This record gives sequence, structure tokens and C-alpha cells, in this order.
Amino acid sequence: HPSVNVVSILSLPLPELSRKLRDGSLPPDHVFYAYVGKALQIATETNCITEFLQESETQLRKAKVMEKKGLLYGVPVSIKDSIDCQGHDSTLGFIKNLNKPAAEDSVVVQVLKRQGAIPFVKTNVPQSLISYDCKNLIFGQTRNPLLYTRTPGGSSGGEGALVGGGGSILGIGTDVGGSLRFPAAFCGICAIKPTGNRLSKRGIMAGVVGQKAVAAAVGPLAKDVESLALCLRALLSKDMFSLDSTVPPLPFNEEVYSSTKPLRIGYYETDFFTMPSPAMRRAVRETKQLLEEAGHTLVPFELTNVDYVIFNYCVRGMFADGGSSFVKKFNGEMEKGGTGIFFWLAKAPHWLKTLLSWTTKPFVRSISFYLSRQLWDGTSTPLTTSAFPPQDFCHQFIAQWKKLNLDVMLCPMLGPALGIGYPAKLSVAVSYTMLYNALDFPAGVVPVTLATDEDEEELKGYKGYYQDWWDRTLAKAFRGSVGMPVAVQCVALPWQEELCLRFMKEVETL
Repeated sequence: HPSVNVVSILSLPLPELSRKLRDGSLPPDHVFYAYVGKALQIATETNCITEFLQESETQLRKAKVMEKKGLLYGVPVSIKDSIDCQGHDSTLGFIKNLNKPAAEDSVVVQVLKRQGAIPFVKTNVPQSLISYDCKNLIFGQTRNPLLYTRTPGGSSGGEGALVGGGGSILGIGTDVGGSLRFPAAFCGICAIKPTGNRLSKRGIMAGVVGQKAVAAAVGPLAKDVESLALCLRALLSKDMFSLDSTVPPLPFNEEVYSSTKPLRIGYYETDFFTMPSPAMRRAVRETKQLLEEAGHTLVPFELTNVDYVIFNYCVRGMFADGGSSFVKKFNGEMEKGGTGIFFWLAKAPHWLKTLLSWTTKPFVRSISFYLSRQLWDGTSTPLTTSAFPPQDFCHQFIAQWKKLNLDVMLCPMLGPALGIGYPAKLSVAVSYTMLYNALDFPAGVVPVTLATDEDEEELKGYKGYYQDWWDRTLAKAFRGSVGMPVAVQCVALPWQEELCLRFMKEVETL
């Protein structure tokens, strides 16, 4: 319609947009079609959308006559492929899951609708979700909206690309090893992975069914922290607690989020497992300095044994049955996704694993480490009973946190975005994010800087801690990223999402 100023609608931050929708100064259909048009453009450029939810137009008509206007009244929202929307497939990138529409909406989608939001598209994922790239045989490769040769991250990669490109103002994704945080960091936006059970996971498809070792979580992606907070306010409502009684009835704590008292912040620049890129180190240092200047106290935090945690808790916990149930999911599929090494090792005969564990030691720590731990011994516990929670590690970590009397933690986040295809070769690089799935701590990302020519120059000296094939490949994957966003990770203790967001807001403001 000629009188609608699409550009001004698309430039409004979510809190302001939702205010205008609720007070009636912006009609819902103007906002809806502005975003549908922009989403179509971004989808054409990045291939991030899997389908348009036709019923959103019916919902739009209903919204106009809604008596009670929820917190997200009239807000168009994008939904990750693996989150059930009634009448639509949740494919996880598997051909076998086509034409199997969900019988009902997931709890999160039901709550969004009750809050007046309008889910309007579903977005792309990597096959099986166990990858931080975004490609499958059904929908193809999704590209980064900021640089098409780069991955948007994964597994919520379609969300990252759509929200990062401005085609959605709020997206809902999931995270089991960094799947919300990679897309946000790579596409220059914000996201929060809550504690695993803070938001309902009913009606959400998992990449590895039955595993309890590494906590998956549902969470929002948006351009800024205030939008994430608004989304959590809306979702943490009576509706969610009544629809899923397994979720603790903890409404959003405004007092914690709006507090201004100075924070005591732990920080580290490296996990001593995956060497950070120069830009990652600089992002942490610059953020630390700004936080100190703003009156916060920063305390060095020494990370230990990350390699042990990643292999013994994360990898072994996720694939506790030797990967057999994961491999079964690929039966009849033509592609094996970005899970190359896992897949291959899970299928290799025992004698070959033993031989490889010796011969590969000097070259690839990944293979020799997996094999020397007998991870893929098919006789291990069936997945459904996998009880690998790293409780002792978690308690040690919290004890160290408490000893330093910390409120929150500032951590590196992998970046800048890797080239398309690299994540499949570099499962090593999930160490920065997956740690907080193993611990089940809330963790968010905030973009703080852009990669510079100096970072690129410094990268020439990047050797890694092991100087093996993984380290050499990672150095290549980082190259050519000048101008791409780099984020930091903000972490809080379990169930402290509001404190995590408050810290993210502080970082974003500074």
C-alpha cells in the first residue's frame, strides 16, 4: 500500500514496534506484510526459509479483533524447522521426515500465539541438527547475509541468516552445543541459550534422541538484548507453566534484569583447547577494559581440563551408545550431513579403531582421542539411559565460581564466521559453546567488534595448541574475514537468565 512506510517499520526495534502495535498506532497488517516482503528478499539472497506458514494470514485477521493484547501482539516471528508448528513438517533436514506434518503446535509456539505473536515462516537447519553449518539435501545451503561465502552458523542457521538480514525481528531456535550462539555470533545479532528446562521443549525435535548428558535449550534470537528480554517476559508466562508442568514456574525477574549495581565478572581469553583467533582475544580484552572503566570488577578465571570435558562428557554423553542410534537416523538418506568424522567412526569395525588410535596420534588429536577413549564401543549404555551428567565437574566449576565470588562470566565466542563447509571439518571449535551445555548454564552472545586488517595480519602466526590438522584447518577457516562481526559470550549460573541478560545489556551498551 503506497501509504505504508516499510523502511520505517523495519527500522523499529522490537520493544518500540510492539508498543506501537499494542497502542494501535501501527496496524498489524502493515507490520506483517513489511516483514513478509523483507523475509522474501533475504530468503532469495541467503536461502534461509523452508516454508511460509499460510495460516499466519488467518491469525493476522484474528489479531485485529483481539480483545486482550499480549506482550507480542502483532509481532511476526520466525521458527526453526525442528520446532513443531501444526500442519507443517519438522524435517531436521531428513528426506524421510517430509510430508509428516506435526499434529499440534509445540508449547513455545502455542505460548507465542497466546501472547499475540504471529509465527510466519519456518527456517533452515543442517541435516540432523548436529552441525554448526546449515545445509541439507531438501533445502540446500543457507548463506551468511553479511558475506555469502561464509556459513551463517548452525544449527539455527536459517534463523541467524533471516534475523541477521533483517527479514525477521524475532526468531526462535534451539541449542545443544552452540546452535543459537553460532548463528547469532556469525550473523552479528544477539541470542540467549537459557538453562535447559527454563522454557518448554515439548513438541521440539532433538538431533540425538534420548541423550541427557548435554542439555539442549530453546531460546530467542534478535537484533538486540532488550528484544530477547521482551521475548522471555512473554514466554515465561502462566500459559507456559500450565501447558507444560515440567517447566519450573519462574516468571521473568524484572528486578534482577533492571538492576544497576556493579557486577563482579570472571573472564578468560582461551580454553586452552581451541586457540582463539586474534579477533576473539581482542573482543574479550576490549570488552573487559570497557567493563572496568564502567565500574565493574573483573577477575581472571582459569579454565582447566576442557579437552577432558568435551570428549568425556559432551561427545561420549551425546553418543553414549557408540553413536548407533545417531547412525540409524541416516538410514535411507542420501547424504550424511556435516557429521563426517562421527559418522565414519561410529560405523568403523573395532580392529580399525584400535589401529587408527595409534597411527593418527601425531596428526589428528580428534581421531586418536575419540578412539583411545573407546568412545565408539557399541556395547556401551543404550542412549535412552545415558546418565553422563558431569555432576562432579559442574560442582567443581561452581565451587571455583563461588570462591571468586562472581556474578557472571565473560568468555570468548568462536568467530569471525567460518567459510561454508568448514564446520563439518572442525567439530573441535564447539569447545567454547558446548562447555555451557554440559554445565547447563545460561549463555548469551553479543556482537562487540568487527574483524580488522590487524587481526588478519596476526592470523598468519596462528598455530593452535596442538599444531595438528585441526589447528591448521581452523587457521584457514578464519582467513579473509575483515569486516565480519565478532561476539563475546556472557554466562551466568543456572536459572539466572535475567542476570545473564542484564550483563549482556551492559556489554551491548558499552
